[in-house]
Amino acid sequence: MFEPKSCTYTYLLGDRESREAILIDPVLETAHRDAQLVKELGLRLLYAVNTHCHADHITGSGLLRSLLPGCQSVISRLSGAQADMHIEDGDPIHFGRFTLETRASPGHTPGCVTFVLDDHSMAFTGDALLIRGCGRTDFQQGCAKTLYHSVHEKIFTLPGDCLIYPAHDYHGLTVSTVEEERTLNPRLTLSCEEFVKVMSKLNLPKPQQIDFAVPANMRCGIQTPPS
Repeated sequence: MFEPKSCTYTYLLGDRESREAILIDPVLETAHRDAQLVKELGLRLLYAVNTHCHADHITGSGLLRSLLPGCQSVISRLSGAQADMHIEDGDPIHFGRFTLETRASPGHTPGCVTFVLDDHSMAFTGDALLIRGCGRTDFQQGCAKTLYHSVHEKIFTLPGDCLIYPAHDYHGLTVSTVEEERTLNPRLTLSCEEFVKVMSKLNLPKPQQIDFAVPANMRCGIQTPPS
């Protein structure tokens, strides 16, 4: 599902048998849409999971906890944010017959994680790896060298046909594969030294929502939903 203002993708994963489900990277403005879809499909939302503390939108975790009682907010412990459940590298997230493996993939922020389905058929990479790009590293304690090693060691080691689902896309693309990004990503096919130089010269504008999004997301899923 897509949120156009921040170009964020939210992913709903569910198990047909148990009806258990999770949402990855929900957005506040589209939380009602997400909750309605969960209800229409007859699912029970266990977790509203965040790949990291976003700077370009407020998470929908807090509102979803109110809209769908029993739902818990989830984020990496290294994010420093509040949540019902904190996760670390290697932690599993279960829903029905399925499991997501948490892989720490810092660099964009210290608390970034990638979620990998247990059969390695798909990975939800947050802002660590985008389609033909990657998250910026010039704020929120970002580090280009750390990001480079995270992607190469935690994502590019997955099977080549593993589907890549990023947290954002700004060009209308929806999915890639590990092999595509390993061979075609214009930044991450560089050497680490070259990558660091490129990232230091991006000169990107400050995210428009960062001043209020980050403080709100530090209370990830705990904040009182707006009336």
